[in-house]
Amino acid sequence: MPPTVGNCRTLATSLQYTPINTFLRHRQFIHHGPDTIDELLDRHVVKKEKTSDDEETDLLTRQRLTSTRREALSLYRDILRATRFFIWPDSRGVLWRDVLRENTRKEFEAARFERDPEIVTRLLIGGRDAVQSALDKLAEKQREEIGKQQGDRNRR
Repeated sequence: MPPTVGNCRTLATSLQYTPINTFLRHRQFIHHGPDTIDELLDRHVVKKEKTSDDEETDLLTRQRLTSTRREALSLYRDILRATRFFIWPDSRGVLWRDVLRENTRKEFEAARFERDPEIVTRLLIGGRDAVQSALDKLAEKQREEIGKQQGDRNRR
C-alpha cells in the first residue's frame, strides 16, 4: 500500500476517536427547528389578540376583495370575448381585436394594485358600461349593414 493511502487511513481512524469528530457527528441533530416559514413566524412573532370585531372586519374585507377580484376577472374575460367581433383592421393594418386586447391588458395592469374599494367599483362599472355600449354600437352597425344588403337585393 502506498504511504499516502496508509497515512489517510491512519488519520481517518484517529479522527473517529477525537472529541472534534463527536461534535461533527452530532452536528446534524442540533437543528430541530421549524420546517416552514409559517412555523418560524408563529414561534417568534408576538401575536396581537384578535377580537370578534377584528375577525368580522377581516372576513368582510376578504369577501369584498374576493368579490371585486372575481368581478374584475369576469369583466376581463367578457372584454376578451367581445373583442372577437372586431375583425377589421385599423388605419395601420392591425386588427381592432388585437388593439382592444392590448389596451385592455394595459388598463387592467395599471389598476392592478388599486385597493380603494370606491375606485375599484367605479372602474368595474365604467368597464362594464364601455363593453356594453361598444357591443350595442357594433350590433346597431351590423343591423344597418344587413338592412343595406337586403335593400340592395330588393332593388335587383
